[in-house]
Amino acid sequence: KFTSIFSRFLFVVAFILGFLAVCLKVVRLFGATVLAGQYPAFRLLEISAIALLFIVALQLREIKILLSAKGSV
Repeated sequence: KFTSIFSRFLFVVAFILGFLAVCLKVVRLFGATVLAGQYPAFRLLEISAIALLFIVALQLREIKILLSAKGSV
């Protein structure tokens, strides 16, 4: 149960970071800066991709557990 909640939370955070990266890139095209240039858009996108990869691993683990539980019944 905790894994499912954590996975959903991380999924939302990853998409917010991805959206923020796209917004930062668009704002940067107009010559303005957001976050004082501390986090480049590609870095936020990398963090988002890593979080999504972790979510996929968690989901595959949950599927494996459910299938093994069904197989033993």
